Amino acid sequence: MNRINNLFSTKQKDILSIYFCAGYPTSDGTANVIKTLAGKGVDMIEIGIPFSDPMADGPVIQHAATQALKNGMTLQLLFNQLRDIRHEVQIPLVLMGYLNPIMQFGFENFCRTCKEIGIDGVIIPDLPFKDYMNEFRPIAEKYDIKVIMLITPETSEERIRLIDEHTDGFIYMVSSAAITGAQKDFGAQKQAYFQRIAAMNLRNPRMTGFGISNKQTFETASANAAGAIIGSKFVTLLSDEKGNAEKATDKLLKALNDE
Repeated sequence: MNRINNLFSTKQKDILSIYFCAGYPTSDGTANVIKTLAGKGVDMIEIGIPFSDPMADGPVIQHAATQALKNGMTLQLLFNQLRDIRHEVQIPLVLMGYLNPIMQFGFENFCRTCKEIGIDGVIIPDLPFKDYMNEFRPIAEKYDIKVIMLITPETSEERIRLIDEHTDGFIYMVSSAAITGAQKDFGAQKQAYFQRIAAMNLRNPRMTGFGISNKQTFETASANAAGAIIGSKFVTLLSDEKGNAEKATDKLLKALNDE
């Protein structure tokens, strides 16, 4: 069983997934960040593939991606760094990246390499659903790589049902149609959106992302989903701690536990 499916079948609530950008703040810290997060009890990790024009990302992750590219991070280098990761880490690992660098690598080559090193899924924010269905899905399924689709408050019910029917892993429920970034709390409008999606009784579990930074936002986001994804907050902490993953993770877990 794919590790993503296994996670959601064994744990239904309060799943914590952490995003960071490969190659930031240092070019060689990727494997260490993953091992540290896994060792501290994080349930799933999303590894960002840096790209020069990350349209869905706010200033924190844009800055991280720009710096990672300056540090020399490429998709090939990332794969090289992750080559032995499965000797030490058992939790699901998901790559998150834009279509351009993945297509330059070649999608089949990308999926094959993911399979070889133990990557379980991929999130491609700018992959049109139609292209996924027609071209990408058969290749991804051949290598058992789960393609995770995003939904926003603006996504129609019809589209959400289609995504639910034709994907298998989890649905990434974006808390707003805006860009990523940490927020202190979620307003009534966002909570109504979370509840509306929960009431659809979808087949796939949902993870909420964008804007989660503390206990309050994590609990609100998780109340109507299987869990939440934290990105900008952790990327900021990792930068503040000069790449010390242990200190950054401890600070994040403290923020999630403190009132």
